[in-house]
Amino acid sequence: MEQKNIPTTYDPQQVEKRLYEFWETNGFFHAKVEKDKKPFAIVMPPPNVTGALHMGHAMDNTLQDILIRWRRMQGYNALWMPGTDHAGIATQAKVEEQIAKEGLSKYDLGREKFLERVWEWKEMYHDRIAGQLRVIGSSCDWERERFTMDEGCSRAVQKVFVDLYRKGLIYQDNYIINWCPKCRTTISDIEVEHEEQAGHFYHLRYPVKHSDEYVFLATTRPETMLGDTAVAVHPDDERYGHLVGKTVILPIVGREIPVVADAYVDPEFGTGVVKITPAHDPNDFEVGKRHNLLEINVMNLDGTMNEEAGKYQGMDRYECRREILKELEEGGFLLKVEDHAHAVGQCYRCATTVEPMISKQWFVKMKPLAEPAIRAAKDGRVRFVPERFTKVYLNWMENIRDWCISRQLWWGHRIPVWYCRDCGEIICDTEAPSSCHKCNSQQLEQDPDVLDTWFSSGLWPFSTLGWPEKTPELEHFYPTSVLVTGRDIIFFWVARMIFMGLEFMKEPPFAEVFIHGLILDAQGRKMSKSLNNGVDPIEVIDKFGADTLRFMLITGNTPGNDLRFHFERLENTRNFANKIWNASRFVMMNLEGFSPEEVGQDYSLADRWILSRYNETVGEVTRNLERYDLGEAAKIIYEFIWNEFCDWYIELVKPALYGKKDETSKKTAQYVLWYVLSNTLKLLHPMMPFITEEIWQHLPHEGETIMTQEWPVFSDLLKDNEAVEKMTVVMETVKAVRNIRGEMNVPPSRKAEIIIAANTDINYIALNDGREYIEQLGAAAELAVSRSLDNKPEQAVTAITRGLEIFMPLKGLIDIDKEIARLQKELAALQKELIRVNGKLSNKGFLDKAPADVIEKEKAKQDGFIEKKSVLEERLKSLQ
Repeated sequence: MEQKNIPTTYDPQQVEKRLYEFWETNGFFHAKVEKDKKPFAIVMPPPNVTGALHMGHAMDNTLQDILIRWRRMQGYNALWMPGTDHAGIATQAKVEEQIAKEGLSKYDLGREKFLERVWEWKEMYHDRIAGQLRVIGSSCDWERERFTMDEGCSRAVQKVFVDLYRKGLIYQDNYIINWCPKCRTTISDIEVEHEEQAGHFYHLRYPVKHSDEYVFLATTRPETMLGDTAVAVHPDDERYGHLVGKTVILPIVGREIPVVADAYVDPEFGTGVVKITPAHDPNDFEVGKRHNLLEINVMNLDGTMNEEAGKYQGMDRYECRREILKELEEGGFLLKVEDHAHAVGQCYRCATTVEPMISKQWFVKMKPLAEPAIRAAKDGRVRFVPERFTKVYLNWMENIRDWCISRQLWWGHRIPVWYCRDCGEIICDTEAPSSCHKCNSQQLEQDPDVLDTWFSSGLWPFSTLGWPEKTPELEHFYPTSVLVTGRDIIFFWVARMIFMGLEFMKEPPFAEVFIHGLILDAQGRKMSKSLNNGVDPIEVIDKFGADTLRFMLITGNTPGNDLRFHFERLENTRNFANKIWNASRFVMMNLEGFSPEEVGQDYSLADRWILSRYNETVGEVTRNLERYDLGEAAKIIYEFIWNEFCDWYIELVKPALYGKKDETSKKTAQYVLWYVLSNTLKLLHPMMPFITEEIWQHLPHEGETIMTQEWPVFSDLLKDNEAVEKMTVVMETVKAVRNIRGEMNVPPSRKAEIIIAANTDINYIALNDGREYIEQLGAAAELAVSRSLDNKPEQAVTAITRGLEIFMPLKGLIDIDKEIARLQKELAALQKELIRVNGKLSNKGFLDKAPADVIEKEKAKQDGFIEKKSVLEERLKSLQ
């Protein structure tokens, strides 16, 4: 791949696709089982096959890619397992939308034909997602790619279901579930998003039988009263003790329902009386079980009212609400309607209001599975980064409810349960039975439901490695090393992988969980279709390149915290990429005749300094990667490359390169430039893989690719505190001289006399050792360094830094009379501004009426004017 000439400008479009094909074609991403190497494995959170990758995917996969490239370079047997998720609810909804445009429904096609269409969809969007992951630069092992419904993962799902069923941990029961009328399926508690909405409290009265007394209560969902089977009061509430055991008449319906006493009721809330609808409220369901109440479901699965709703049958639930309220008012049962804002549960997929509904579903008994998973987090076998997410995880696990795993869909892993039509026997097995085990009937029917998508993805860390077979990959790479994922799916996915791994592998699936935040827009809002504020990562890459997007996504990113997306930050990162490219071109242009083997060891002060600072950077970057502070690691590399290597060392080394010294100095300078650049590219490679590979290929090197080079290691031999301390003095001096020249408008072409009082022995030695650098970069005609000065130079501008006194006599450099006049004019204008702002801030009327932020701005102006006035007066003093 090495080329003779490197282009003058870096064009990601000409580089990135070519390099990715080079990596993939040569198998650099593939991880064979090498038992003599320490394994490092990551399983990719599988993107859903529902469309394209979003910016959250870009960040998540960038973080994983950084870790896997880094560990690969450290010599680990590094495996990054890629894959995609079938995403039951979301994918089926997409395909149903697609066929609806053809005037068809899934029922028109039938289950088999419909699933054929979904598989077609999967193949199309899988290819799109896999292509986008490549565009981002993901160095995952494509030879091992998996899908949650491939043959191996499906076999694992069936075995897990059957094993849990036979252990009594999977059961079927009537229970309150969250039903989405649009998606037509149950969804789990954590898939319900609660949104504050303006609603109403409807205050009703129910007549007590054989009495002129009423009980008063309120509800937000009056349509569910058709399913009321009791009203409840607190057992210690003296107001209603005489009613317990009696019955009330359900308005409109006329059904007699009992008054029960239950501690669930809060006597301090409202009237202390609540209606109990066991089939349409989870709390009421529990009350109903305690009191053996009827469970009357009054709704169909599409959100319309069923036959139990009587004359309201067929109405939409909200239409039914309006009709009931009308009839209640006419009958004198509706007392008042009160505005009430409350949290309404919505489907996380389609935002439809969820309907709590009783239904026969399959559940996983969670307590026996949760207890080992809780212990694993408490005893440190699973560690969350940042640590605060351990509490979030434990809080949910310690209060977990049984998990409803059945979904009323066609797309997904079909539940491996068959029912005998003749004797009612239930058969659960990994293989489809040919006949009933009990009566030998062949009239068997498989359960029509499929499993919750998270059931299969909960097995991901071991199903992808070949379980239930005992494969070499499973033995070597399980448990995996770290899971990288967003804070929003700790409950959905992370917790389930932990308890499934412990149950079936007897070990947690990963040692650490690296939690990152969400990508927000510039205003701090979550990116969403409804806000139309999403940013397509592929469009960004088309414009700026993958490296620019990747580096932007990690700079300023701290573990667990959200990150705001600003296009200005992309511009800054692109500038960084260009800086690296231009600096590298400079190095290459000055390596003519260079061979890494031919180097002298007579390092200059600048050489020793840059080697030491590079060495410190290696240590700092590695330490921050070890603790998953990737943003800090990126910041350290950025500052070293931009500030120290590019802005300082390249300038400092030019005299040695351009023949002003002997040939040995040149060879040494070439070596240090090559060594520091080559190895710094290795440090940067995990974050910006494309540009680093392209530059490295043009530099003298051994090996096929930078991604398999050894990761740089901190060395005590390169540690040189003396050189760093001396160069710090030199650089601060150069900056002070340059500031003086800029402030006094000394033209760059005019060399100036520089006089410095060192004041300490350390400074004196440093300045003399770095004399040539100060003269070169400070444009000094003459440099005089003394331990101290008895007489200060006349008409000289002074700067003080690090205990140094730096003087630049201005005679002969500028027209001093003109400069005095200019400064006096500027000072006069400044004094007018200061008088104005002082007047404002002493005006009681202004202070009483002006907003606080306006007053603060005026105070800031005042402070700035005072500081600038002091500087101008000092300059005038030095010239007079």
